[in-house]
Amino acid sequence: MRTQVAIIGAGPAGLFLAHLLARAGVDAVVLERRTRDYVEGRVRAGVLEQGTVALMERLGLDARLRAEGLVHTGTNLAYDGEIFRIDMAALTGGSAVTVYGQQEVMRDLFDAAESRGVRIVFEAEDLRLDGLTGDRPSVAFTRNGVAQSLACDFVAACDGFHGVGRASIPADVLKVYERVYPFGWLGILAEVPPVNHELIYANHAHGFALASMRSPTRSRYYVQVGLDERIEDWSDERFWDEVETRLGPQASAGLVRGPSFEKSIAPLRSFVAEPMRYGRLFLAGDAAHIVPPTGAKGMNLAVSDVAMLAEALTLHYAERDASGLDGYSARALARVWKAERFSWWFTGLTHRFPDMDAFARRMQVAELAYIRGSKAAQTAIAENYVGLPMGFGGEPSNR
Repeated sequence: MRTQVAIIGAGPAGLFLAHLLARAGVDAVVLERRTRDYVEGRVRAGVLEQGTVALMERLGLDARLRAEGLVHTGTNLAYDGEIFRIDMAALTGGSAVTVYGQQEVMRDLFDAAESRGVRIVFEAEDLRLDGLTGDRPSVAFTRNGVAQSLACDFVAACDGFHGVGRASIPADVLKVYERVYPFGWLGILAEVPPVNHELIYANHAHGFALASMRSPTRSRYYVQVGLDERIEDWSDERFWDEVETRLGPQASAGLVRGPSFEKSIAPLRSFVAEPMRYGRLFLAGDAAHIVPPTGAKGMNLAVSDVAMLAEALTLHYAERDASGLDGYSARALARVWKAERFSWWFTGLTHRFPDMDAFARRMQVAELAYIRGSKAAQTAIAENYVGLPMGFGGEPSNR
């Protein structure tokens, strides 16, 4: 097999890149070790930045998004039993976010793949990357027990935190920055209407809580828990009691309880690997960086990575201009670190840390009170929440 770009991983990063390259006439093959059902069924993010929505529109993949997505022009913070709203649209010149689950995004990407010439090889196992520092890289893999090889010009590793892509970069080349948080998020999905038409981020003495949604009839809730907690110890009743307590009486006034049909605990970490290029290998999405889910930046960062990478690859093939590829890592990381900063800061503002003393707790409350009364502070949050410029297609990336 031969292609111009071998894409490892059929998650959001890999499929967005494949669609962008197909649109530009660049040949690519996506290798995915799982099945489509597995990839599409993973419960993940649900808030799309304005840049991600714009890219789906640009690719003509926005029909269901426009029909079913929930546009949010604001978001809410709760503390000490009270709630206040940040009017993102008013503070950013009309910008908003759209609630539309990653599962739905993946369905749109997969459904349009075949008709648009996006080639995906599922159940490609035992991947190995060769020749990354030469001019003839290749990807070896097995499928149905048969050894195969994909020759290419470049490899785009969109294969997540545990993938083969980043692991193929020598340790003396790769610099890793990481913070592992001493808690996780226990999340549920339930067929109940949301408690509010917009998200609520709650800071409580018991810990963080988030009231979110996937549709007008399906809600997604989270509570902060210790890393030693077990799902089996959290009955639905206990979960709902804790959500109601942490949201406070004002924010939880319209809470509707119901049985959960999905329940899981996710650990939190901040992680960045530099550089995002090694020879003919380029990292994108979770292969290069992880953010805490606070602020909903994970999938959106993956989209901005591959938008920049697709632009650079298109420039290379159309004009034999390597400047975009040479500058990809620095351009992508400039936006990555801004998103890492916001997610780290927002996590610190809203969560209860094990070593937090009375003074640190009062500092959190004081900062929330300051934000509540400061247009400047709310503007900074709004700009980051709706999404900083993605830095591709002539769009500035230095805000």
